[in-house]
Amino acid sequence: MKKFSQEIEKIMIERFGKDTVIALATVENERPYVRYVNAYYENGAFYSIVYALSNKMKHIENNHTVAIAGDWFTAHGNGVNLGYFGKKENCRIAEKLKNAFAEWIDNGHNDFDDENTIILRVELTDGLLFSHGKRYEF
Repeated sequence: MKKFSQEIEKIMIERFGKDTVIALATVENERPYVRYVNAYYENGAFYSIVYALSNKMKHIENNHTVAIAGDWFTAHGNGVNLGYFGKKENCRIAEKLKNAFAEWIDNGHNDFDDENTIILRVELTDGLLFSHGKRYEF
């Protein structure tokens, strides 16, 4: 995953290290698709709870390159299916997502008994961030 300077990482955590809505773009048959997802940022990646059989995950299976956009931020990355939300290997990030998404996580939208409820990690590869009149490229 991308390692940022301390300055960029601080801005990313302040802005996206909580429940954040970002636009996630995928490509299927040379046609772009974009949708909003709730995401949480840490250490050069965004994490989201998604359904494994959704169109976005079908697109990512065929082409892992994605684009995202958020508050004064745009980037490219690699979409990685981390598998079932309840999988032992996912317990650390799953707990962070539960905390970040606490306001809505138990509203019935997610079925945590369904093994198709997965964690998507978007590993950032390059991007552009604006903060207080400064432009950061990575």
